[in-house]
Order: sequence, then C-alpha cells, then structure tokens
Amino acid sequence: MPQTLAARNAANRVTLGAHNGVRAITWSILAHDPQTGAFAVAVTTCNLAVGAAVPHLRAGVGAVATQSMTNRYLGPAILDAMARGVAPDLAIAGALAMDEGRALRQVHAIDRQGRTAAWTGERCVEWCGHITQAGWSVAGNMLSGEAVVADTAAAFAKGQALTLPERMVAALDAGEAAGGDRRGRQSAALRLITTEDFSDIDLRVDDHQAPLTELARLLQLWRTHRAPRMHEQPSRANPPGLHDLDVVEARFRAMGLPVRPR
Repeated sequence: MPQTLAARNAANRVTLGAHNGVRAITWSILAHDPQTGAFAVAVTTCNLAVGAAVPHLRAGVGAVATQSMTNRYLGPAILDAMARGVAPDLAIAGALAMDEGRALRQVHAIDRQGRTAAWTGERCVEWCGHITQAGWSVAGNMLSGEAVVADTAAAFAKGQALTLPERMVAALDAGEAAGGDRRGRQSAALRLITTEDFSDIDLRVDDHQAPLTELARLLQLWRTHRAPRMHEQPSRANPPGLHDLDVVEARFRAMGLPVRPR
C-alpha cells in the first residue's frame, strides 16, 4: 500500500504568509524502469529554473529530488549512500542527520531495486506531503491541496500505456489540473538517465507562462530530433560514437549545410 504523509503535524508547519522567499516550492515525481534501467525525475514549480536544483540522477544507482528550501548537497549524499547499497530510507536519514535545516526540507529517492522513500519536514510549507510506491514516488509542498500529489500519483499509476517520459509529464499535468503550486507556475524540468554518466533526456523550461505545455513540446522535439540518433552518441559500449565522415557529411548535405572540402 502507498505510504502518505498528508497533513501530519499540520499545526507545526509554516503557512504561506509566514515564509516568504522560499525556494524550490514544488512537486515532483521519480520513477524507475526495471526493463531499461532508466531513472527519471519530472518537476515543476513557480520559481526560476527548477531543473538546476531539484533533480539528481546517477546511472545504475538511483534518482533523488530535493526541494523546499532546497539543499542540493542532499542529492549527491543520498546517491553516494545508495551506490553502496544503502536503502533509500536510510540514505535519506543519513544525509539529513548532517543537515540542521532538515525540518524545512522535502526529499524523496528511488534506487535500482525500485525501493522508494521520502521525507517531508515538519516545517515545510502547507500543503505538503508525499506518496511512495515501489517503482515511483511523488512529493510536493506549498501546493493548493492534497489532490495535487494524489492526482499526480493516480495519473502515473494509470499511465502504463505511455512511455516513461510522457507518462511523467502527463502525471504532472494531472497535478496541475488539481491546483498545482499555490503561487502559480514558472518552470519545469525532465531528466532521464540509463547507462551513461550523462542524461539521455535533460529538458528544462526555466521561465515560461505555461511550463508544462512547453516541456511537452520540447519532449516531442527530442523524440523527433534526438531519440532516433541516441545510439550514435559516444557511450560506454561505443566510446567514439558515430565518426564516419562520409555519413556525417551526407547528412549535412541533406540538410543543405556546407561541407568542408577534403
């Protein structure tokens, strides 16, 4: 059964008016695909460039989202622990033990076994809470209500017919339809990693009136322009990647681009 932290310790939590200037007030979803080994994070907020702070991913290890007065050092610390085989709940607890601001933090994580865990500090801005399930996790704070997290989770759970990136964006759309961030909307991001040290997908909408709509548009462009040639990129299995100059120049000519004489 999913575990939820909905309004526990509500009387102790900070209200919107009492906590101006909070950064990375947001909601996010993490997921793992055991078939491909992919880890993915999708996130949106009413703040600038959420993709620069919240998502942390490592191939073969896991994914972390750290938000609500974001401490970015939590991401690498939790990933380091999970790389050693520490379960996500213990990895989060260990990282937070060294953070005097833990009561203000919200963080959730998923590992290569699909295990998930989350922390919503007692001083996070309401509404705040999380839902964790094997293979995915949703967490958010300063939201219009519990339905944002609940509807995001429900949409993801029902979206098995979609590929993982589209499924995650659709889940955030459902959360937005349920009210989203109490302040409005500004930025969004989607990152997905599989076997390499860098992301297969790294899309960021840093400042936009409709960030989720723009994120979906960018994902469509990625499907058209980048996905078909991912296998040609330098990789662990093929370090040089595509380097046949005849093939490269043929493509340049097909696009009407100049080719250097040999």
